[in-house]
Amino acid sequence: MTTGIMSQQPPVAAPSSSVAPLPRHPPSVPPLNPEKRAARNLNMAVFKNAIEVGSLVPNDAFELMRVEDIYYSRIIKIGQGTFGEVFKAKCVKTGTIVALKKILMENEKEGFPITALREINMLKSLRHPNVTELVDICSSGSKEKGKTVFFLVFAFCDHDLAGILAKNNLIISAVDAKTMLKQMFEGLNYIHGCEVLHRDMKTANILVSKDGYLKLADFGLARPKIRNAPCYTNRVVTMWYRPPELLLGERSYAGEIDVWGAGCIMAEFWTRTPIFQGHTEQHQLQLICNMCGSINESTMAKARQYPVFRDIDPNFLRGSREVTAKLKKLIKIDSAVDLIERIFTLEPSMRPTAHDALRHKYFNEEPLPKENFADFMRSAAFSGSLFEYTSKSGAHRKPAQQRPTRPPPQVPRTQMVDRIF
Repeated sequence: MTTGIMSQQPPVAAPSSSVAPLPRHPPSVPPLNPEKRAARNLNMAVFKNAIEVGSLVPNDAFELMRVEDIYYSRIIKIGQGTFGEVFKAKCVKTGTIVALKKILMENEKEGFPITALREINMLKSLRHPNVTELVDICSSGSKEKGKTVFFLVFAFCDHDLAGILAKNNLIISAVDAKTMLKQMFEGLNYIHGCEVLHRDMKTANILVSKDGYLKLADFGLARPKIRNAPCYTNRVVTMWYRPPELLLGERSYAGEIDVWGAGCIMAEFWTRTPIFQGHTEQHQLQLICNMCGSINESTMAKARQYPVFRDIDPNFLRGSREVTAKLKKLIKIDSAVDLIERIFTLEPSMRPTAHDALRHKYFNEEPLPKENFADFMRSAAFSGSLFEYTSKSGAHRKPAQQRPTRPPPQVPRTQMVDRIF
């Protein structure tokens, strides 16, 4: 059982054009990398100032002044990944069903994880119908490896998009698909307007509520966009949804990387399986080129600046552009094909923004998208929750089974390397 430290749901904040930066620390703190400094000193004043969700005793014990009448009881695990685990749970006092996201602490030597600090700080600033809602933060009564276990508490959604799309016999009408996709782009447009990059757009990170709303979720890799910032890490975005520039090593990027992932998700409404299923980063690039055309200086302005481009066998980056031809075999809506075609532009600066996507003909022609897709949720008559983790079939459950039968020849010297900076 876990104990909450937010006595009530945070007030709804008006949309802002930017997310507040992490607070600075007293000059007495030894000079460190700013993010490591924030994490190391979280058990002092940072947690209280940055998150504003409770009181901390400023000492090394990192004790909490607990709210004794708020408890959560875990019911079942509904997700797992490098970030930790997600559980369906119930508030013992109110009976409200919630989702608990465990914060991994076991590998942390600098204090509270900076990724979790970012996630909390951003989610406290974001309020939108198509963005997941953080309602509490709680700690477990027990410790793991001598460390307190923390959980983020979210409003519960019954499904994720990966689980729904993996249900191949579940028919999604054209208008319901359009409504879902419009909500996805509205959520993305909102967070980009708040200067936040999601950096992990995929179907498993889009939640579906029973009242017919999509919500962008899992901001564990998200970060505020800093104007004229130094380079970011390119080790973001799940590989099947990762744009070509990140695969080539780009470290200066903006919302266009999220839009590429959104395009992959959009195509998946018709393919019902990820459209680019590479089993290495090199193979992922090859699959993209097979559909989107060759990567060279004429299709990607910065191509020669990427070390991967200079080192890789050019044959892996050659192909003819066949986005429309291939998609038309599955998608009978010309405007939908056109929007995906535009999103799958190799040159990042030429991709439409989320705002551009919402103005596209696809969302502004008959049948027009509805306010929500509650009718679909009722008519589907789900026998239980559908999540990527709990799905027993489909590409999302066992991606290794989706590998092509004839993998491309291996070129050891061109394998991608970890470029975390």
